[in-house]
Amino acid sequence: MIPARPYDWARAKLVEAWRGRALSVKAVAFALIGVVNTAVDYSVFLLARSVLEGSAAALSAFGAVVAWCHCGNTDTMALVAPNIVSWSVAVTGSYIMNSSITFAAETGRKLRWGDYATFVVSGLVGLFANTATLVIAAQILMLPVWLAKAVAIFASFVVNFSLSHFVVFRTRSSG
Repeated sequence: MIPARPYDWARAKLVEAWRGRALSVKAVAFALIGVVNTAVDYSVFLLARSVLEGSAAALSAFGAVVAWCHCGNTDTMALVAPNIVSWSVAVTGSYIMNSSITFAAETGRKLRWGDYATFVVSGLVGLFANTATLVIAAQILMLPVWLAKAVAIFASFVVNFSLSHFVVFRTRSSG
């Protein structure tokens, strides 16, 4: 039955199509939101790296952390610390946009603390993949840092989309 106002019918059809869309369409929406988050992540990473590398106090703290944990060197910490800072800034925007757009059918466009916590925890897996890829690409494969960061972002995209689709925003049964 077609409602009295044609735009209500068109809107209902669009909502139905959006909710029933294929995994590939969700991946594209996730990727487009990822472009925005990548710009945020990358910009904050470069800014934080510049600030931290120019700070004697930060370099001293990196040295202390490395001495305490026996986990790498100051150069590694100078990559890891700004990577964590940039990820922390980008994750909330990513959750809001993906809840509102990519997984709107699953969330009802409602932000929930539980879903946010799950998103952050799953994002930590993506952060680990991103950071490990960054360090390997920059220090073992000897790629320039800008390229190593780009490779790391791609690795975390694969991890983050998979976890978002299959864990965080999965379709839940109504009963």
